[in-house]
Amino acid sequence: MITRRRLLQGLFGVTVALPFLESLAPKKAKAASDVAPFAIFLRQANGVVQQTNDEPEMYWPSKTGTLTTASMQAEPGRATSELADYADKLILLKGINFAFNGNGCGHSGGGNQCLTAAKVSADPSGNLSLSMGESLDNRIASQLNPTGIEPLTLYAGKKSGYIDEVMSYRGPKQLRSAQENPFKAYMDLFGLSALTPEAFKQLQAQRKSVNDLVREQMQSLMSGPDLSKADHERLDLHFQSIRDLENKLICSLGTDDVQSMKDIEAACRANDNIPMVTRMQIDVIALAMACGVTRAATLQIGDGNDSTQYIIDGVKQKSFHRISHRIDSDGSVGEPIANAVGLHHEIDRIHLRHFKYLLDKLNSYDMGSGKLLDFGVAVLLNDLANLYHSYHDVPYVMAGGAGGFLKTGQYLDVNGVNNNKLLNTIGTAVGCTNAAGGPLDDFGDPELEKGLISEIMAG
Repeated sequence: MITRRRLLQGLFGVTVALPFLESLAPKKAKAASDVAPFAIFLRQANGVVQQTNDEPEMYWPSKTGTLTTASMQAEPGRATSELADYADKLILLKGINFAFNGNGCGHSGGGNQCLTAAKVSADPSGNLSLSMGESLDNRIASQLNPTGIEPLTLYAGKKSGYIDEVMSYRGPKQLRSAQENPFKAYMDLFGLSALTPEAFKQLQAQRKSVNDLVREQMQSLMSGPDLSKADHERLDLHFQSIRDLENKLICSLGTDDVQSMKDIEAACRANDNIPMVTRMQIDVIALAMACGVTRAATLQIGDGNDSTQYIIDGVKQKSFHRISHRIDSDGSVGEPIANAVGLHHEIDRIHLRHFKYLLDKLNSYDMGSGKLLDFGVAVLLNDLANLYHSYHDVPYVMAGGAGGFLKTGQYLDVNGVNNNKLLNTIGTAVGCTNAAGGPLDDFGDPELEKGLISEIMAG
């Protein structure tokens, strides 16, 4: 009989009897234990519109405490209301700080710390500064993945050369490059890059549906003169259900999806393609987690200070970096940008909608005893807090309980906790340990106080 992993790998047999789905159900429940916790990190640049000095609060809910869909929908002016459908699976966390100063460039220094909790390099400095420690995705992969399997490191957007990748580090000053081409990311991830185009087409052709393999029997059965209308509809629903299940669980994307990735290869860095590329990269990440290919992934959206010109209400805007500074300049002096606060708020919402798309994808995979989202944790993080390049109150938006380890459905202000403790908590939630075999409590710079954030832990 079919197990989830065999189905994921496309190694299924052929079954046409009506009880097919019912007989599959108990096997799925047994197989659920092979879903290992994982972590996914999406990164937004340039901070968010949250209350700081004269900046209004347009990001967080008005009150801390339990989150419900109704409470979040009741505040449509707050950006995080975009995630109202997932209220019970969220942890909105305010009050997280980076512990160390930057070194000549706030954007680069923030990017150096958001996933490492490590110092910023003395040399190089400025926009070329690097982290002095490994990132959490690297720790998860090195401790929990099979030997030699690295974290999935993806990128959506332009690479201008000023500040490009900022997220994933193998160790001090060892920045990992990120793949910006979704088609290549998909092909590399599933070992398809070595195939010739002809061999790839043959492989796709071999991945037939169960329905394709029994098509003649299906047609004969459904054309039978004694078949009632109700039975005909029942059979049609049954075969469609099989196809839907296959589409969700087989370790490959649909032919049309792959072709769309291939079509956009040459222009994957183009400004106007960034939203599409972001979603394609998310499709690859969700599939990787469903198939157990890796336990950690990052997706950086935009370059270091995100020069993307987002389209809002049909109008291509100034670069996000300039909007975040509220002036039409990448320096400190320039003409004010009209409604810059409102535009920044809309860009915050765009990133939250990308994050919701990730949650939708993870939630679409039924692993038997729960949705894929429930077995891992997804994090939307930032390398700055606000337009002032502050490292205090850096927003972290999380979703998923990592198999019940995290206490979801809440919005907290932890009032100035260094991000190493948050990264410790996420690492422990997915199975990382310290050198003594206990919970991971010492990630990041060794000078930092050890510990986890108990308020976001269940039990």
